[in-house]
Amino acid sequence: MGYAPIFEPISTLTKPVKPKSEKRKARYSGMPEGNHKMMSREERIDAGKVLVRAAQDARERTRAEEAARLASIREACAIPDRCGPDTIAAPARGPFVVEPQLTMVPNGVDHRGLDKWVAAPTGYGHRESVRAADVFDRMVASALRRKKPCPVTPGQIAMGRRYAALVERAAADGTKLSRLDASRAGGDSMGWMDRHLEVAQELAILRNRIGAGAAMTLRRIRPSKRGETQRGPIMDRVLVDMVCIKGCTLDEVLSSHGWSIKGDHRKAVTEALCAALDRMIGYRGKKTS
Repeated sequence: MGYAPIFEPISTLTKPVKPKSEKRKARYSGMPEGNHKMMSREERIDAGKVLVRAAQDARERTRAEEAARLASIREACAIPDRCGPDTIAAPARGPFVVEPQLTMVPNGVDHRGLDKWVAAPTGYGHRESVRAADVFDRMVASALRRKKPCPVTPGQIAMGRRYAALVERAAADGTKLSRLDASRAGGDSMGWMDRHLEVAQELAILRNRIGAGAAMTLRRIRPSKRGETQRGPIMDRVLVDMVCIKGCTLDEVLSSHGWSIKGDHRKAVTEALCAALDRMIGYRGKKTS
């Protein structure tokens, strides 16, 4: 007599059913619990007014900030009244320096019978001129803030600016321009060639006086004391070109060569720059190499 196998279910595989007593969640999460009604028309209008007012306030704040920024730019580039109305305020000019135009005029005689001279304003309407500030102006301003003497003398500053002007003139010389007053006849090529040779000769003399070596004050600093990322000594020609032509400060010269910026290094590079400018003027100094 055979027996039929009996199978008993191990577990009941049934789909869970949500209890009917559980309430449905609110449609909008921003609504308070227990309040499932839709917002009324008046409430939606009030909420929209609040959003519009917030957007308007944000735009007004942005406009006020932009107006304040433009006002500060205009104030920084404002031209003094003593320069006259013909000088235009240009934010792209950057920092500038106001220079009075003076000339020496006779002012009687002294007890020895010699003429006395005094500085008097000159120019159209005795107006002062505006000049873009360079790295030497920043050195002078920094020395005035620290109430210390400027590290470079007026003669050295004049020599550095003369060198920068010669380099700029040599780079831009020979550019063909269109002139209405010279269109009736050809230009004087010999005059341009003579001027170009004169500028090139003066530049060669100045660069020969600078030299191709490094100043002794910089060579005395050991490589282990210069900085972790130092890349060799600072040559005099590189130092003069970076300061006079590129407008770099002494700290920027040190950092570009990987030298650490500290007092001893500033003093050494300042002495090297002053010595190079003195040689360019014509003063005989110690050789750098």
